[in-house]
Amino acid sequence: MASLSDHPGEQGASEPIKLLAVRDEALSLDEVFRAVGDDSAGGTALFVGTVRNHDGGADVEALGYSCHPSAEAEMRRVAEKVVAEFPVRALAAVHRVGDLGVGDLAVVVAVSCPHRGEAFAACRKLIDDLKHEVPIWKHQTFSDGTEEWVGAC
Repeated sequence: MASLSDHPGEQGASEPIKLLAVRDEALSLDEVFRAVGDDSAGGTALFVGTVRNHDGGADVEALGYSCHPSAEAEMRRVAEKVVAEFPVRALAAVHRVGDLGVGDLAVVVAVSCPHRGEAFAACRKLIDDLKHEVPIWKHQTFSDGTEEWVGAC
């Protein structure tokens, strides 16, 4: 009898990157979730980053994201590292640019894998690496009139 690891469903898919985008319109949880649907996946992890009303002890009044033209290519590079490390069945990541309001979705990432632990770990690596490696910058304006640029998403 074959071992569990020999079953194709226990392996990463041959083309697991289903959706990568930087958009200037509202993001859809449903779109990202649908993109990572896979009958071989026993676990799907989804992370949603939203605009909060404060940062560093100050009230956020306005927030905008901008990106370098290479942002989507860098997202692909990060996604490829994740699928090389984990048995990813499907992966999706979408980041918003432009002016956003408190409560708006800024980023949505999702990963499906054969098991939940792998899905959680892969999703965590995906969002952490996107935040640190993809050239997307956040500009915050605070209620006291001060502002700051944050070097990554």
